[in-house]
Amino acid sequence: MKRHLPCLLLACTFIIVHADDWPQWMGPNRDGVWLENGIVRSIPDGGLKVTWRAPVHYGYAGPAVAKGRVYVMEYEVQSGEVQNNPGGRAVLQGRERVRCLDAKTGELLWTQAYERPYQLSYPGGPRCTPAISDGKVYALGAEGNLTCLNAADGSVVWRKDLPREYKVPTQIWGHAAHPLVVGDLVYCLAGGEGTMVVALDKNTGEQKWGALSGQEPGYCPPNLIEHAGRRQLIVWTADTLNGLDPASGKEFWSIPLKPAYGLSSSMPRQVGDHLYASAIGNISALVKLEDGDPGASVVWRGRTKEAVYCSNSTPFVTEDTIYGADIESSALMAVNLADGQRLWETTAPTLGEGKSGRHGTVFLVRNGDLFFLFTETGHLILARLTRAGYEEVGRQKILEPTNEAFGRSVVWSHPAFAEKCMFARNDKEIVCVNLAAE
Repeated sequence: MKRHLPCLLLACTFIIVHADDWPQWMGPNRDGVWLENGIVRSIPDGGLKVTWRAPVHYGYAGPAVAKGRVYVMEYEVQSGEVQNNPGGRAVLQGRERVRCLDAKTGELLWTQAYERPYQLSYPGGPRCTPAISDGKVYALGAEGNLTCLNAADGSVVWRKDLPREYKVPTQIWGHAAHPLVVGDLVYCLAGGEGTMVVALDKNTGEQKWGALSGQEPGYCPPNLIEHAGRRQLIVWTADTLNGLDPASGKEFWSIPLKPAYGLSSSMPRQVGDHLYASAIGNISALVKLEDGDPGASVVWRGRTKEAVYCSNSTPFVTEDTIYGADIESSALMAVNLADGQRLWETTAPTLGEGKSGRHGTVFLVRNGDLFFLFTETGHLILARLTRAGYEEVGRQKILEPTNEAFGRSVVWSHPAFAEKCMFARNDKEIVCVNLAAE
């Protein structure tokens, strides 16, 4: 088996929040767009200031920020050793935990923990960013423990053990599909016959509907989009890319799209009436969304030396260009949306200029005309990405890489951008970096 990795990271949710909140994975609208004004446009002399640091344990899960509080998941190992074997599971005993911190000071406000043995490949903690909605926190652990907490004090509202309830073993790389909260429903991947994806009442945890069957649910976050005046829930399993009715789970359309190793993990991105989906194994497709009755058809599929194959991080797609980190070459690439032709590529924001390897990772967030790139080397890079090329404005080391992949040190956790700050974590600490312009 070739070496490979899960996406630990990675949709439009129609949640109305203040622009200075980051209440879920990839921001207020789950699109990697940071909405605040008054943000630095370069690295100042003397560097960016780290406002506070707070200790954390293992975790790939990025933080969420809402109403002046930071929420982050972690795993405290009590016995066993964190060893990253792509094809085998490590056995650990430990405790999963949700921490709530004051966004201004880093002060610990509350914790909620539970005992949770791990049997996972890449066992270094939870993968999913908590989702914050209407005073509740929705946290999905690596072994499928879904917990709804009171955001004020961390008390438990309801719990579900997804593998036990749906009678399916946890996939080898754990639960990595960040839960999606829209209206009164929580959407998450579960597994099992007719329940690859489920919609749960967000106040009680009661299942409202289940949909799809297949080999495995995969690792891709469910994604709500709107096209031609109608909402669709986009679910990419280990076998197919699907459009569902978010109210009932009824299947609108389904397209075979099977990544290597079942690793559908990078979230399909909508731009206008198209979706772009890509994964490990040189699997990608640009899909056209049909008007009228919901449907979809493939415009093109990626071929050798075409397209960009994202897995550990989700690409950023504009009206004519795809920007993403290629899982095979580790290069950040710009790709023409219309036909998949590559425009440029560079490893400067992933592994480093001139270096080679696979699974190089960088997380892309746009603020105005700049991209804020958080790299696996722990750097924050300010850059301009255009069809013409990659222009680096500045970079600063923020965190030490504390995990390992393929013989190199990495930090693979999507940061949060809120309150004119970046909140980022490794396996030892979470930091708040001031990004306010003077």
